[in-house]
Amino acid sequence: MRELLHPVKVVRAAGLADGTSLLVLLGIAMPLKYAAGMPMAVTIVGTIHGYIVIFYLLAILYAQLCLQWNVLWSLLCLAAAFVPFGNFVLDRAIRRRRHQFEIRPIPVKWLVYAVVFFAFLDLFTQLPVMSTYASSLGAGAAVAGLAVGMYSMTNLFGNLASGIWTDRRGAYPVVTAGLALTSGVLLLYSLVASPAALVAVRFLHGFVSGLIVPAAFTFLANVTEKDRQGSQSAVSGTFVGIAAIAGPAYSGIMASRTSVPFVFATVAVLGLGLLLLTVIFLRKQDARSKEERRAGGRLVWRRELLQSFAGAFFLMFSQGALAYLLPLHVQALGFDSRISGTLLSMFGLIAVAVFIVQARVGFRRLPPAMRFTAGLAMMAVSQLLFGHSTSMAVLVAVMTLYGLGFALLFPAMNTLLIHGTTETNRGQAYGWFYALFSAGTVAGSSGIGLVPLPVAGQFIVTGCVMLACVAAVLLTAPRAKILAGSDQGN
Repeated sequence: MRELLHPVKVVRAAGLADGTSLLVLLGIAMPLKYAAGMPMAVTIVGTIHGYIVIFYLLAILYAQLCLQWNVLWSLLCLAAAFVPFGNFVLDRAIRRRRHQFEIRPIPVKWLVYAVVFFAFLDLFTQLPVMSTYASSLGAGAAVAGLAVGMYSMTNLFGNLASGIWTDRRGAYPVVTAGLALTSGVLLLYSLVASPAALVAVRFLHGFVSGLIVPAAFTFLANVTEKDRQGSQSAVSGTFVGIAAIAGPAYSGIMASRTSVPFVFATVAVLGLGLLLLTVIFLRKQDARSKEERRAGGRLVWRRELLQSFAGAFFLMFSQGALAYLLPLHVQALGFDSRISGTLLSMFGLIAVAVFIVQARVGFRRLPPAMRFTAGLAMMAVSQLLFGHSTSMAVLVAVMTLYGLGFALLFPAMNTLLIHGTTETNRGQAYGWFYALFSAGTVAGSSGIGLVPLPVAGQFIVTGCVMLACVAAVLLTAPRAKILAGSDQGN
């Protein structure tokens, strides 16, 4: 049984099953639907393929945790799921290197990274399908917008509650509650039959999913050595970036072949699997004594903490504005609407690549304050340039700069938060941090649309607002903090 359940065998079997079902879907079911008028073929095969994909995702996670192989192998396995014959080519490569992959004790950190991936996968799978799903239930434009925005609004309050409860009870009970409740709410989408019911489920979904991320990041920060905080933040950023790439692609493809509730149900299964692993492995890692619970302190508004909060808000302000403005700008240039999605995916790939470099080698000579200002400045300049980009080559170059800035900023502001807090108040800090994430998204996507300027002018306003934040950081930070190298900046 031990040999049968070896992670290499499991991931190979799941990959071959996924590759076979994908070929059946594309080579048999799709022609039957469009050439022979048999749509039921896609429904049946698509449903089977969806369940196989769930098993494959769990197998990749299982292999990553047990083998601790290079994360590039997991990325290749994930990418192969969307490429015909990709799984078969990858299977041959894995089989040749079978002797290199040995089972190792599962580090608790990797389990928490998987929880972070789940939380952001849950978020990003919603983006391409929620507005159209609301419309399919009969919602008008206003109610569809309410359904989309309700998640972010209640997510903010979930983040704040998570921070308070994490400092009082520890990360473990909050993470387990978040995983259980989020998985349950994801399954409720299959019962939704009206716009009002959708808004109610979105209300619950936003709040309970907001419990997970602050608690998970607090746990990672508390168990990581001080001189490794930057690398840890880069690794967690890698998982966020992977979720940003995989989530929209997965939900867009699967929702078109099955249904939106089915997509959310597959994510729920992943959450329930992680819940089981969390109960088994994390329970004894985060026990809190009564004295530690009473010692939960108030936040001290240190400079590093304020910079981190500003970074959280303006990073997502930039993201929200870009998500709103880029499709309009691409359409005005006469390009296909899918180009904007391709550009955003490319930004995610660049960010993940830089995250991996930071995680492996670190930027020890660049303290977090310098990376913070450099990253935010790159993103601000990119916003200024987007409005004046008229060719695909220029758009790609600007998006590359934007992705690099994002990849520098995200780990830096996490490191600043850790340096500006203690274990007794770090949960509250992460609660506010991710609440500002939600607030920044709303301000960027909704607020910038209220500016009475053309799209190019709105890009300029976004860039100028962000540059003002960069100037404020430079003016208020001691010069030594910005310019001097430090090992603690890793």
